[in-house]
Amino acid sequence: MEQKWKQKFLTIATGQAVSLIGSSAVQFALIWWLSSETGSPMLLAFAGLLAFLPQLLLGPFAGVWVDRLKRKVVVITADLFIGTTALVFAACFLGGQPPFWSACVVLGIRAVGGVFHTPAIQAIVPLLVPKEELVRANGWSQFLQSGAFMLGPVIGALLYGVLPMPVILLTDFAGALVASATVAVVKIKEIEHKESQQANFFREMRQGAAVIWRDKKLCVLLAATFLCMVFFNPLASYYPLMSSSYFMASPFHGSLVEVLYALGMMVAAVVAGLFGKVKNKFFLAYIGLFGIGISTGICGFLPATMWAFWIFAVCCMFMGGSANFYSIPMIAYMQENIPLQAQGRAFSLFQSLLSAAMPIGLLVSGPIAEKEGVQLWFLIAGIAVVLFAAVGSVVSKGIKAVPALDHEPDLE
Repeated sequence: MEQKWKQKFLTIATGQAVSLIGSSAVQFALIWWLSSETGSPMLLAFAGLLAFLPQLLLGPFAGVWVDRLKRKVVVITADLFIGTTALVFAACFLGGQPPFWSACVVLGIRAVGGVFHTPAIQAIVPLLVPKEELVRANGWSQFLQSGAFMLGPVIGALLYGVLPMPVILLTDFAGALVASATVAVVKIKEIEHKESQQANFFREMRQGAAVIWRDKKLCVLLAATFLCMVFFNPLASYYPLMSSSYFMASPFHGSLVEVLYALGMMVAAVVAGLFGKVKNKFFLAYIGLFGIGISTGICGFLPATMWAFWIFAVCCMFMGGSANFYSIPMIAYMQENIPLQAQGRAFSLFQSLLSAAMPIGLLVSGPIAEKEGVQLWFLIAGIAVVLFAAVGSVVSKGIKAVPALDHEPDLE
């Protein structure tokens, strides 16, 4: 029995990792193309904004559909949608180089598929994995994903140097085909719904929110996470500029930063996979936030020299490890304590909360980074993350944990 769930889970996780290799290679190539050709923090901020807006606008509605439809079908459809978007953009290059803003639009369209894909995959895991093995399974999944994030930028940098952009975009489509095939061959037990129950989006969204709201300890962590991500999330758009414009590094160095970030994620995932069972998941999540803040803040003090670039790269590795020390126990806690019928909505709301932080952060950070330089925002973000993590951990200590729900809450 144990071997059976492992085989199913690892089959899907491996397929998703292959898809992520193609997606991250394309993502790196597109962002580096924008960064090297324009050198504009505002354009990269705009690209990041379009990449996060779909989750913010569609996330709560997408969660209802994820819980309503077969999650297997949702994952396959979303994967193929993302791959097809890259295929269409590749065809646009046949008529000449498209405008730079079109790459931003493509990143936004691809994100629409992710709005449905991420909560569906996270909600599938508890259907395959025993509850007591969720931390271990998420550790394995993050290990494979970290490996994909590690290989993706390297492949993206290599392809960017030797191949035209249309050919690079095809790797995203090929990865989507592999991921869809692995999900299709695995038998997944779906959640049963009452036939007489009519779809009511707003009521079902309220039920998903009610599941989270009843757990005040979780709410405090989510609030602290949101405030931290307002400052930290914009950095995802500024990494290439920190490498190319501040340190005057090459695409190889830019990909190395991404690789080391993924390596840090991989090491943290290995630790989670080895130890598996974690009782105090909130403690580990706050440790992760503190690690993100400290490593980010150090980057803001670095001078614009190549020797300082290597310190920046090492800090990025610690950022990646800290991110997984936060996300793995956080996701496992939600999978353990939220009813299976509501997990699509809960994870969509969680992702929407994180996405809401991105446009707020970009609106504030964009002008500051444009005028003062991206390194200043690293310093500001590091201080803010440490501060909000500290407040959240102190407040959380005075709140009692609540028992897990095995059904959706009834709304009056």
